[in-house]
Amino acid sequence: MLYRSLLRPLLFKLPPETAHEFALRALSLGLGPGALRRVAGARAGVEHFGGLRRFGLRFRNPVGLAAGFDKNGLVAPQLAALGFGFVEVGTVTRLPQPGNPRPRLFRLPLDRALVNRQGFNNDGAEKLASRLAVSEPGCVLGVNIGKSRVVPVEEAVEDYLASFEMVRRHADYVTVNVSSPNTPGLRELQRADLLASLLGALQHRNRELARTEGREPLPLLVKVAPDLGGGELELIVEAARGARVDGIIATNTTTSREGLRTKAAHVAACGEGGLSGAPLRRRSTRVVAALRLLTRGAPEIVGVGGIFTAEDAWEKVCAGASLVQLYTGFVYEGFGVARRINEGLATLLERHGFRTLDEAVGCRAEELAAA
Repeated sequence: MLYRSLLRPLLFKLPPETAHEFALRALSLGLGPGALRRVAGARAGVEHFGGLRRFGLRFRNPVGLAAGFDKNGLVAPQLAALGFGFVEVGTVTRLPQPGNPRPRLFRLPLDRALVNRQGFNNDGAEKLASRLAVSEPGCVLGVNIGKSRVVPVEEAVEDYLASFEMVRRHADYVTVNVSSPNTPGLRELQRADLLASLLGALQHRNRELARTEGREPLPLLVKVAPDLGGGELELIVEAARGARVDGIIATNTTTSREGLRTKAAHVAACGEGGLSGAPLRRRSTRVVAALRLLTRGAPEIVGVGGIFTAEDAWEKVCAGASLVQLYTGFVYEGFGVARRINEGLATLLERHGFRTLDEAVGCRAEELAAA
């Protein structure tokens, strides 16, 4: 309540990207992880879920922070202390890049939404790797990699491979981002032939390096857009299975502006970019459910899009997500959101008669795919 009544109104007086940078700096220079746990009331939900196995990794709870909040891996331990079971840093690219011109991040408070066209602004994969090398995140850590803006689509495979090789030693899993609407040509990589080539090359290098080092290959995930048809999703699943990808993150932001309460002129003034938050919830849930019906649990699905409450997360689980992520919900709901969602999920599991989260995953997939 302190965040909603005091901190959020103050932060929302600042330009969105300035507020974001302030929050990162406050986390990095302020309280340590132990103090943050006390502030957020977060004991991480460990007692609720007893450890979840996903992609061969153990998660202390199913609620993660999506890529985009901590692009450069500055505050992963502090974010873990707020109760997130996993944190995904990035999106990072092989080459450092400034991103698109500012302003490039906009709030739509009436819709509990953000419009973002940041364009993968980050310090580069090499710098992220050096930063993570001396950091103990305190939870499962994912690294999200994307295409450098100056690299043409036909040279994307080598660009992704270079990023993967730089960050892999410091990640528990790596996500291949081919679905941001803010890098020209990036979504072309969701085309079946290009995606199969990219994922196949990454997995080949992943397994080759693992054999050389005498270790298991790193789990690979791919993040897809919410603006895909059923036929396109089938081809993506086929490519993911062909490359033996471990998970599909559904979904990234949408280019749609349908059904917003914000005045059309204000929305238009924001310009191009991906929309996230509450208006994305139903669209992303339908994609999660459709993917669940196609995959039947392999690859596993991470549900993201419009999660603000335990009920929102529960909907994604029932649609077929074995883990969930949020970003815009964190911006609007504050430091205690992971704790509240985890506690609420535990209550919903008991209320609906499920003994474990696994039993609930996909229980309403057919219904929600058609919603």
